[in-house]
Amino acid sequence: MKKYSTITLFIALAVCVSQFAHAQGNKEANKLAREGAEASKNQDYDKAVELLRKASALDHKYATDLAIAYQGRGYAFAKNQQFQEAIQDYTEALKLKSNDPRIYEQRAAVEMKTYDYDKALADYSELIKLKPNEVRYLNYRAYVYEVKDDVQNSMVDAEKVLKLDPNNQEAKARKQRLEQKQAEHAPLTPPPGVSPKASPPAKKKP
Repeated sequence: MKKYSTITLFIALAVCVSQFAHAQGNKEANKLAREGAEASKNQDYDKAVELLRKASALDHKYATDLAIAYQGRGYAFAKNQQFQEAIQDYTEALKLKSNDPRIYEQRAAVEMKTYDYDKALADYSELIKLKPNEVRYLNYRAYVYEVKDDVQNSMVDAEKVLKLDPNNQEAKARKQRLEQKQAEHAPLTPPPGVSPKASPPAKKKP
């Protein structure tokens, strides 16, 4: 009985120590998160990212705040035309907030500025998965397809836009351009009554 009581006491102590350590960890995480949020508010994004990264390591609930700090620094990098750094930060933000349309949109905009159309296309496609009926995203993707000379897919997106917004001027203009391009590349039709594979008339013997 005495032995059982001793074991019970050790288990209870272990639980208390664990809870105390967790509480201390949260306390430290809270402090770091508050300082990180203040740094982010002051646009000191390097400090904000560092503090919130530590806070998130102690308590994962601060991962969203860390994503916001990465996003803020990415935006600052983009404004300063540090495009690769911006893309890296947006990528880190998306690891933490993978369903945030705004981050995808910001990263795609930077990818467009660096002419990385394949990556921009992938991001706009992710955006459309998240918001299938968002006209802006469909227009963006249609534009990228048009730049890549993918007439068929650009036309598909333009027509989707016009179903959602029949008076959308950008989609109307794009569809007209694409139709003209399709007409220019269409094979010539033979004159009426002449088969394309008709043999030339036989020569008369002298």
